[in-house]
Amino acid sequence: MAGNLTYQQAGVDTRKAAALVGDIGTYARRTQQQRKLWGAFGLFAACYDLSDYAEPVIMTGCDGVGTKLELLLEQDLLETAGQDLVAMSVNDILTTGGDPLLFLDYIGISVLDEGRITRLIAGMSEYLEACNCILAGGETAEMPGIVPPGIIELSGFCIGCAEKSALVDPTTVAVGDVLVGYPSASIHANGWSLVRRVLRDHSDEVGEAELAAWLRPTRLYHDVVGDLRAAGVKPKAMAHITGGGLPENLERLFRGMGADLVIPPWELEGIGKLLAHVDSEDRFHTFNMGIGWVVIAAEAQVEAALKAGPGGVVIGRMVPQEGVRVKVQGE
Repeated sequence: MAGNLTYQQAGVDTRKAAALVGDIGTYARRTQQQRKLWGAFGLFAACYDLSDYAEPVIMTGCDGVGTKLELLLEQDLLETAGQDLVAMSVNDILTTGGDPLLFLDYIGISVLDEGRITRLIAGMSEYLEACNCILAGGETAEMPGIVPPGIIELSGFCIGCAEKSALVDPTTVAVGDVLVGYPSASIHANGWSLVRRVLRDHSDEVGEAELAAWLRPTRLYHDVVGDLRAAGVKPKAMAHITGGGLPENLERLFRGMGADLVIPPWELEGIGKLLAHVDSEDRFHTFNMGIGWVVIAAEAQVEAALKAGPGGVVIGRMVPQEGVRVKVQGE
């Protein structure tokens, strides 16, 4: 004898999910003003025509928002979470010299919530439209009993492409090359386990406006890369400063040499209250310290690099001694 239990009664509503995909299509179309998918949005997989490239090389990246997501959910900053998700993957693609072409998201939630999911997608779409990257699709997984109520799991995936001749080649970095840094917009989406610990232990020290400043979305650096290309500058290397800070993210770019850096003081509201509780050396290995992007260029291209995107500043040079050493100007 057949039972009468439905999937919906088990906590999953596939019809509601199908309707949501249609609603998301509105945001996906925003990201196809210049680039277009090869085929319709919402199929089982997304396709893109690479015939405009003579020698295409594809690159991929994936990332998340980390434990910053907990505070973003608490503060009801869902659009910011979507922006962070895009920036963390797109910026990594940009370091290669590639064009970010396609972005996909994974959202895990206990019960389908169209309003919250739509706000996440809206934040993603705003950033994707800005950097001419297509929202190609994704996965919304309704998982009652696995994902706790009120919690959202979030991952992002980006596919990029470049002409083989346009790829950035870090093996060309040499002693004497100049490192140009570009400011971050906030703490970005790394180091938040430490931030959350400080907030837990010293919550009375941080005001609402200061926390709001810390939670601002990760900066997209497509403007820097676009300006470099327009000026005919081909960097020897580019780095997105995420977990590990300046030392770890730069050291992966070169072997047998290093860099001595002097960075400007971090001009972020209330950041001194955070750093006062952080080890003076560990801060450089945890946070971006106000520098979210670094370009390594030959001396002859430094002037043009400084004009790329707002806020470029020389922060150091490549030296024969291995390792990256960082100081804050005036300390």
